Amino acid sequence: MTAAQRYDAIVLGAGAAGLMCAAVAGQRGLRVLLLDHAARVAEKIRISGGGRCNFTNRLLDARAPQQHYVGTNPRFARSALARYTPQDFIVLVERHGIAWHEKHKGQLFCDGSAQAIIDLLLAECARGRVEHLQPCQIRKVSFDAAHGSYLLDTERGPAEAPSLVVATGGLSIPKIGATDLGHRLARQFGLPVTALRPGLVPLTFDAQQWASYAQLAGVSLPVRIACGEKKQRMAFDEDLLFTHRGLSGPAVLQISSYWHAGQALHIDLAPGVDLAQELLQAKAQSKKHIANLLAQWLPARLADAWCAQEPAWQRPVNEASDKALLQLAAQLADWRITPSGTEGWRKAEVTLGGVDVQALQQQDMQARGQPGLYFIGEVVDVTGWLGGYNFQWAWASALACAQALPKTV
Repeated sequence: MTAAQRYDAIVLGAGAAGLMCAAVAGQRGLRVLLLDHAARVAEKIRISGGGRCNFTNRLLDARAPQQHYVGTNPRFARSALARYTPQDFIVLVERHGIAWHEKHKGQLFCDGSAQAIIDLLLAECARGRVEHLQPCQIRKVSFDAAHGSYLLDTERGPAEAPSLVVATGGLSIPKIGATDLGHRLARQFGLPVTALRPGLVPLTFDAQQWASYAQLAGVSLPVRIACGEKKQRMAFDEDLLFTHRGLSGPAVLQISSYWHAGQALHIDLAPGVDLAQELLQAKAQSKKHIANLLAQWLPARLADAWCAQEPAWQRPVNEASDKALLQLAAQLADWRITPSGTEGWRKAEVTLGGVDVQALQQQDMQARGQPGLYFIGEVVDVTGWLGGYNFQWAWASALACAQALPKTV
């Protein structure tokens, strides 16, 4: 049998977190091997942000990560996020000459292609003399307790290192190579994995329930969307998109990370507008049909479809009863509808759940009770909002780990 090549650290997964960790560790002088089973590097970066990569968010407050992160204990992310901030990654982006711009709510994007971020990370890996093998299937991972070393059986031959970094991501978007390898490795070494479900994902509805709304596919509008009760209530002000099967757009992607099966959504279709007052005032001075009047605040197709649901709304506003107008205003201000499910892993941008943070050390992402084993990025039970927060967690958790890896070779 061929003797195993020995490294200081082996990093599994050449996505955002894996590339960042390998690059930083390599530049510290460690001998690093980076492995990935997929044919193409960092496909999730390539398709993110509409192909422009929403690489971080200026509004992130590392002192209170629970504001923008979900998980059993999102405060776990505080240490790593405080030590590597959005501004730190901006400095790296600008050092590589990548032009960028800010969209609403602190979201930062490349002016050009997301490929620029991939090239940045590959260049940083090259600078650290990282050995990168891809595609490379991993057949088996074991731990030699006597020598404190991880042994990997791969299709490119055996490799070993005292440090193994798992940056394999989650289950979202399987067509670009997502697998459960990281979760299997966690369980193999005795680490708990919290419940996994699709996050930042469109929501779907029963076909019969959605029949009257399917015709609105393509309609988009700003809304306030909420779910949950009392202390568990969460709300977002974002754009909503109607689809043939349900609802999507930033508003729904955001709320999907907080929504649970059986919960109703509460959607204000005209946030900031007192529709009751507007309709009653219009009744005294207008002969417009109600749907035409609503088109001042709603897309015309939505106004027409909504009014078609009730005969009392299919008439000029001056002929409608106050009761009918108030009922219409109340429904539009609090549209209550219960999704039947989600579009699943194929459309989910992230994985909710993952390696339980209680089993990891906050400072360096190392597994408690299993020396030399680290988990970073999406495989961990830390999930960010839409808008660059997940990439910042990838960069920050990778750096926290990379700076702690020991040099042994």
